[in-house]
Amino acid sequence: MSPTRRTVPFRFRGGLHDPRTATALGRWLGAAVLVCFVTGLVGHVLQEPPDALADRLPPRPVWGYRLTQGVHVAAGIALVPLLLAKLWTVYPRLYVRPAVRSPLHALERLSVAVLVASALLEVFLGLMNTAQWYVWPFSFRRVHWALAWVLTGSLLLHLAVKAPVIAAHWRSRSAGTRALPASGAGDRRSLLLGVGAAVGAVTAVTAGQTFAPLRPLLLLAPRHPDIGPQGLPVNRTAAAAGVTDAAVRDWRLVVDGPRPYTLTLEELAGLTQWEVELPIACVEGWSASARWGGVRLRDLLERAGAPAGARVRVVSLQRRGAYAVTEMGASYARDPLTLLALRVNGETLNRDHGHPARVIAPNRPGVLQTKWVSRLEVL
Repeated sequence: MSPTRRTVPFRFRGGLHDPRTATALGRWLGAAVLVCFVTGLVGHVLQEPPDALADRLPPRPVWGYRLTQGVHVAAGIALVPLLLAKLWTVYPRLYVRPAVRSPLHALERLSVAVLVASALLEVFLGLMNTAQWYVWPFSFRRVHWALAWVLTGSLLLHLAVKAPVIAAHWRSRSAGTRALPASGAGDRRSLLLGVGAAVGAVTAVTAGQTFAPLRPLLLLAPRHPDIGPQGLPVNRTAAAAGVTDAAVRDWRLVVDGPRPYTLTLEELAGLTQWEVELPIACVEGWSASARWGGVRLRDLLERAGAPAGARVRVVSLQRRGAYAVTEMGASYARDPLTLLALRVNGETLNRDHGHPARVIAPNRPGVLQTKWVSRLEVL
């Protein structure tokens, strides 16, 4: 009986479905996944801090979340052409027969299946989130977080299994790299240049929602940071949040602490006012700077007799949607730049931006910059 041979049911022409090309694209893909994972980890900790870190998260630099989330979304969008190019390069191997040749080969194929499925789903969910298009019944944030670990684990497993092949083809002059004719080498360079151009193009036409110099090139970004009431975008309007006219008309700020008190809007506006220049940055990747005016949160807490290391629970008039109640660690609550804002860019807050009052704090995710604040509770 003759030994089993690997056969492919179709003839794949050209020399670009080869280990060298796959390795070259894999380096770029691996770098983008690493950037996405690290920036996503930072963003998740800022949005859902573990108890051990909740009071130690740094409010500086003030643009920290703006940078990490902007890079996270830009790198995630750049994964689209990288993933497609990588899959195009390696897809002929899906047709290799026999499908499984050994336990190691089975492990390799399993790692590839999990890696491809998790990568495609992770990128798809991320893109839908940037457009705030949630067509699924589950929590995007929890699933995206879990898939990030599945993707990272399957990538590490795949790298371990393919380490000998990667090492052999890491450099164009490595011993394991099959020499291509001049035309083939030119094709590979053309492919890599084309993929690089595609990555650069999708980045240029989307990154302007965070990186101001690229703002004139905005084409595919779902948010333009300059469009919206008072020159700022709105993710959730007052109507969508269930904030009624009656609730705003009867508004009072309740500060609950060792010495609780209540303020009307006029009394709040009569306290010492401060102005700060801070960006507001959202998980969808857009961000914009504005000049905010209002009362320092630390002043309100000191008046209530709050201990220096106390956390604060922030309660909104919001009746629908997530984040109606949030918690703020001591490092943010005591920061002199953290305001209960009444104005933005010299104007009274628009209802959709949180009138009568909202939180604005440095280096903090936009979903935690609570709008329509009605109550502050010292914890």
